[in-house]
Amino acid sequence: MSAKETRPNLGDIISAKEFRRWYWLKEELVNYCKSKSISSRGNKFEVADRIAEYLETGQVIKSKSKSKSKSKSKSTPGKTKASQFNWAKAPLTLETVITDNLTFGKNFRGFMTEQIGSKFVCHSDFMDWVKANVGKTLADAVEAWWELEARKKDPNFKRKIAPQNMLAQYTRNFFADNPDKTHADMMRCWKLKKALPNQGKVVYETSDLLLEE
Repeated sequence: MSAKETRPNLGDIISAKEFRRWYWLKEELVNYCKSKSISSRGNKFEVADRIAEYLETGQVIKSKSKSKSKSKSKSTPGKTKASQFNWAKAPLTLETVITDNLTFGKNFRGFMTEQIGSKFVCHSDFMDWVKANVGKTLADAVEAWWELEARKKDPNFKRKIAPQNMLAQYTRNFFADNPDKTHADMMRCWKLKKALPNQGKVVYETSDLLLEE
């Protein structure tokens, strides 16, 4: 039987190919970026792409979010500037129009709580709706929140999990396959699986139950 591979330290990786073979916590990626003066902006996949590029070419690439915003402003000279509405301090009403600079801070959350009550939670599905509906009003946002909340009553409804949140997806799939297992059982499998070569993606498989330390 061949010896079990051990995940190397990120600082010891010298090739993009080897880097891509393993699962890394975002915290590890961010710390590596700091040590190499690489931008750590963006989601986990974007940060990993910059590290892979650095390992492949030795070049530090700029964050996509910065370059993208610059290119947009140059390519669309007639485009309306971002809103200057102060979501942190301005009084809000049901007629307030959602703008492209809306922030989900204390002022916004307080207003929504006044409209909906103490059960209001600013969850990711709602925030995604708000970001995608610039131009609508806060009255529309309140209605949308209730519609999203109503979906919870559907026994078949499952909230979408972001691709980078692999632990959440692994947890869902593990318990769908093993409803009699415990959280400790799931975490044991997760920790063993993520330590194996996996091309950076930890995906639940029934065989994970057979993994040994």
